[in-house]
Amino acid sequence: MPPVPSTMVFAEPRVFDSVEEERLDRKQRLAVALRAFARYGFDMGVAGHITARDPEYPDRFWVNPFGLHFGAMRASDLILVDHQGKVVEGQGILNTAAFRIHSEVHAARPDVVAAAHAHSLYGSAWSAMGRPIQPLTNEGCMFFEDHVLHDDHTGVTLEDLKAKAIAQDLGSHRAVVLRNHGVVTVGQTVDEAAWWFIAFEHSAHVQFLAESAGRARPAEPEDARVVRDTMGTPRAAWFSFQPLFQQIVTEQPDVLD
Repeated sequence: MPPVPSTMVFAEPRVFDSVEEERLDRKQRLAVALRAFARYGFDMGVAGHITARDPEYPDRFWVNPFGLHFGAMRASDLILVDHQGKVVEGQGILNTAAFRIHSEVHAARPDVVAAAHAHSLYGSAWSAMGRPIQPLTNEGCMFFEDHVLHDDHTGVTLEDLKAKAIAQDLGSHRAVVLRNHGVVTVGQTVDEAAWWFIAFEHSAHVQFLAESAGRARPAEPEDARVVRDTMGTPRAAWFSFQPLFQQIVTEQPDVLD
């Protein structure tokens, strides 16, 4: 019997032979992530957006068109925009607020392939608390010392300076909490950015429940760091999203169209 590995073992994201294959896969994963957001109830009206940097043109990103429901999104529905806000491929309206925030994040973070934001219930509620998430669970530990608070009220982010300030506060972290607005998460893959958003929403929900029941007891810092450095890596986040990806593709195959 082979020895049990002493570390977590995760599958690897696919490596592509051409930029065309990679682009299609990235668009399909973006469409699946948007449907995942619909499944979790992150679909508040027309608010919310996930972007994915184009693999060939790093100054362009794919994004969901404004006003199309997350649950109806297909890969072919996505639009490609440049950093000047021009739609260069696809049909649909560009959400100006999405463009402002995401263009600045993508410009400031060359390592970021995808960024996610939605007006989810618990993330939005947590954005009014003015304090970081505590490491109460494994999911909460993933954000220990790796998320920040943006304390200026952003409202509808239509100004360049507001968007630049968000990107600046995000820095090298995986998530930024926008005061009275919600959460933005980023990742090296669409899957990672989407999973961090789902995990943050879960962590906020857990903390509200725990604190409503009494005094919550967070993990010790050294223990939180061990969890973060094991299950909170980009590869672990990508892998954690795969069961949801598989489920949505199986149940809603048109998402890949």
